[in-house]
Amino acid sequence: MPDQSKGILSLLEGHGYDKVRKGLVSVVLEKVLLDIGSGTYEKVIDELKKRYQCYLPDCYDHPEYLSVILKDLYGNSYRGIIKSISQELEQFSYQKPIAKFIDILIR
Repeated sequence: MPDQSKGILSLLEGHGYDKVRKGLVSVVLEKVLLDIGSGTYEKVIDELKKRYQCYLPDCYDHPEYLSVILKDLYGNSYRGIIKSISQELEQFSYQKPIAKFIDILIR
């Protein structure tokens, strides 16, 4: 029987739970960008591919990529996009990897 003192999340870590968080973040990013407009989504996807040879799910491991692209494309307006992303992920921010993602994105 597993040690209950570790908590369910720590038990799941070894079984791909980080992949679930990565998928969650990817879906949230896609939703927020598409809510703004398909043009915004396409621009961000194109820039990720062009600058970093990566895709939206890779932003979970490299939120700084997304932050730089949003700042470059939208100037000070990027803050509204970051705020929307943070609000969507807020209910999961008790998880350290999600909190770290948000923190890096906000910088």
